[in-house]
Amino acid sequence: MEREILITEEQILCRAKELGEEISKDLKDEDVILLGILKGSIPWMGDLMKRIDLENLKIDFMACSSYGASTRTSGTVKIVKDIEEDISGKTVLIVEDIIDSGITLNYLVGYLKNRGAKDVKICTLLDKPEGRKVDIDVDYVGFSVENRFIVGYGLDYDQKYRQLPYISALD
Repeated sequence: MEREILITEEQILCRAKELGEEISKDLKDEDVILLGILKGSIPWMGDLMKRIDLENLKIDFMACSSYGASTRTSGTVKIVKDIEEDISGKTVLIVEDIIDSGITLNYLVGYLKNRGAKDVKICTLLDKPEGRKVDIDVDYVGFSVENRFIVGYGLDYDQKYRQLPYISALD
């Protein structure tokens, strides 16, 4: 499959710095759980969290799926690994690799609020607004991308291409 580089590693690191500073300012008085959505968020979350300057910051992970080995969402969200931290009264900042249909994040926001989160915010490396099937508020966006199948920097196709140090379209 042919790959076109859309966003370089340097551009991603620059954006992580900008968003880290913004998050640090916005959430300075909050108890924050940085919640990475496995597996795709790992590279982005690592770069982002190094640039967030908050004293009351913890990290945790969840694993959810609505894609499987397909390039299209199934529409059903399955929690594979649940959050371990107590989120009662805390601000949860979901860190996601890409928001496409919005189905998974819409489900997660409600799920986390039902578990007692004071507030739930979203930070995504990539936003694909053309792919939306549900409305979702995104607080922090790295980059907007076209409605193409994206890989690299944590994003995969059937568990492949996650290791690429850049964002690419898979055509």
